[in-house]
Amino acid sequence: MSITIFKLFRSLLFPIFLFLAYSVSALADNSLTHLEKEILAPQLSLFDMDGVKHQLADYKGKTIIVNFWATWCPPCRAEMPSMERAWQKIKDDNIVMLAVNVGEDEETIFSFLGDYPVNFTILLDQSGHTIEKWPVKGLPTTFIISPKGEITYQAIGGREWDSDALLKRIRQLK
Repeated sequence: MSITIFKLFRSLLFPIFLFLAYSVSALADNSLTHLEKEILAPQLSLFDMDGVKHQLADYKGKTIIVNFWATWCPPCRAEMPSMERAWQKIKDDNIVMLAVNVGEDEETIFSFLGDYPVNFTILLDQSGHTIEKWPVKGLPTTFIISPKGEITYQAIGGREWDSDALLKRIRQLK
């Protein structure tokens, strides 16, 4: 096992077990944590499942939802259908949804998407280099980036992303 993969698992393993312990209650919590001091979003430059490169700079002026996830993560699996429903509600609202898969190969993700079909963008962080730059506490972790490029909200653990109250907060970012 390479050192990078070992570091990734070591840094995420404990928080993942915590998320598993309360995954059901986490999905019931539809809150977003507002960051008291907004920070500039770290760089993100990854390929999607079709080999197209995506960078945060490509979405300047838009609100961006960046979700870090993995197919083996139960809360990630549980929230994926609600993310697709949310995407159907917001796709015409100048909002971008990017789901960054961490450490898995395309075949694994493709198989997962057969059971959990989505129409928003799935990005591949197979090396784990991108997740190391973001303040991820475990999987899933989601960041809401304002049109100014600042992380405004975060959500640690699963959510029901199609909640109208949650989407209202995201839509209000300007």
